[in-house]
Amino acid sequence: MKKAIIFASLFLVLTLTTSYAQDKKVAIVTFYIVKQIDLTDFDSAAQLASMKLNDDPNFNMVPLLTEFHTRFFFDYAKAFPFQFLPEDQVITNEAYKAYVPVGAVTEGPFKGMDTKYNIPVDGYKVVLPLMGHENERNLLAIFPQADGVMKIYINFSLVKVGFGGMGVVKVNAHANIALFNKNGDKVFSVKEDAKSKKVSPLVAGLPVMTPEKIYPMCESAMDELMQDIQADLPKMIRKTEAKL
Repeated sequence: MKKAIIFASLFLVLTLTTSYAQDKKVAIVTFYIVKQIDLTDFDSAAQLASMKLNDDPNFNMVPLLTEFHTRFFFDYAKAFPFQFLPEDQVITNEAYKAYVPVGAVTEGPFKGMDTKYNIPVDGYKVVLPLMGHENERNLLAIFPQADGVMKIYINFSLVKVGFGGMGVVKVNAHANIALFNKNGDKVFSVKEDAKSKKVSPLVAGLPVMTPEKIYPMCESAMDELMQDIQADLPKMIRKTEAKL
C-alpha cells in the first residue's frame, strides 16, 4: 500500500512538472543564414574571390535556409519541453515589424549591409549576435506572452584538408541556437558543427570560389549538420528545463 502511494505521488509530480514545462512559451525572433563564407584559414586572394562569390546571383543559399527552417519546425521543435509561439504571431506582430534591431545599419554608405549577406526567412528580422542582451530584452517586451526568446542562424566556413598547397577543402556548417529567459538571461547557446562529405581541390594553394564548387559542399555540410542536431537535441533540452 505504501509503495502504491509513493508511486502515485511520483507520477503526480512528474505529470505536474511536464505540464508546467509545456505551458512555457518561446518566441523565435530571428532565423537567418549567412551567405558570406568564413575564410579565416586562407589569404587575401581567397578573401577577394569570396567577395565575388557573395555577389553572384547563382550562389543562392535560400534553399538551404528553407530546408533547415522546415526541419526545425516539423522535427526539432517537437522535442523541446515548451511550446513555440506560432510563426505568424511573431512575424505579423506590428511592433516586431517596426522594430529596428540594435546593430542594424540604417544609414550611410554601408546601409543595409547587415541584411545583404544575412538572409532571413521571410518575415523575420536579422538580429545579430552582439555583446549584451539589449535586443533580447527589447524583443521580450514585444512578446509579453512569451517566457523566452530564441535566436537561430546558420553560417559556414571553409577548411583546408592537407598540407601546403596540396590537398582539398571542405565546408563546415554551423548552426547557432541561443535561448534567453524572460529576464533576458541566456539559458543556453550552442554551436553545432558538421563538415561536408564533398570536397573541392585546391588550385595553386587556393580554393575555387565559384557557386559550382562551393554550393554542393554547403549542401553536403547541411545534410550532416541536420543529422547531428537531431542526435544532440536531448543535450540541448536538458539545459532548458531548470533555467527557463
